[in-house]
Amino acid sequence: MSAVARPTLAMVAIPAEHGGWAFAIEPVLLGLLVAFSWSGVVLGFVTLVGFLLRTPLKMVMVDHRRRRELPRTVLARKVAAAEAGLLTVLLVGLTLGRSLRFLAPLAVAAPLVAVEWWYDIRSRSRRLVPELAGTIGIGSVAAAVGLVGGASPSVAGGLWLVIAARSMAAVIFVRVQLLRAKQQPHKRTVSDLGQVLAVLVVVLGAVAGFVPWVGWSAIVVLAVVHLWLVRRPPPAIAIVGAQQVVLGLFVVLTAGLAAAAP
Repeated sequence: MSAVARPTLAMVAIPAEHGGWAFAIEPVLLGLLVAFSWSGVVLGFVTLVGFLLRTPLKMVMVDHRRRRELPRTVLARKVAAAEAGLLTVLLVGLTLGRSLRFLAPLAVAAPLVAVEWWYDIRSRSRRLVPELAGTIGIGSVAAAVGLVGGASPSVAGGLWLVIAARSMAAVIFVRVQLLRAKQQPHKRTVSDLGQVLAVLVVVLGAVAGFVPWVGWSAIVVLAVVHLWLVRRPPPAIAIVGAQQVVLGLFVVLTAGLAAAAP
């Protein structure tokens, strides 16, 4: 039978965007490196649950918008309800008996998440605008984890700037690389522009005192590597993903250890 007739749990619960895992985990790791706390660990778990929730919830909303009720819709609704319940319990637990200032960056990022969601329910999530909005929005978790762990607002803001720059550079670069790998029309200058903008973001953050020099230099290295790779023969799509995992860890470890240093 078809996948529509017999939906599986993995089909409705596991995100199809493999690169999304890195964009969800990197902000958590960066925040914990700078200001570790068990509340930050819980907030990281909240982030992962929210990331997983997006997949079944999107299916339910897309099917509702198209006025159809499929077997996958029923299963996705159950999965979404379970994950939403777990997310609510975790969030309520985090807010009990502590300052709520860690929610501030999440509130600031809410419009970006809303933009991504608007595209999601219209099945247009693979466009540049929602990809940038979603990855930069989830980057706010780095600031939230930092704040709940006792980091200052300026340090927390710097963490978000680094993740935002990393996301901007990676998303635009990967889109061009995928087009090159599929031998589809592309403009290399689009990737180059993304790298320039990413560097500009962290340089401005460094000038303002939010980003330590090692932090913004990590983005400079990332941009230079992207500039070099986009001029090389395009690798297989799986290799592009593996490269981004390594580069993302490099940025997180470099910027995180720099910000945590006395």
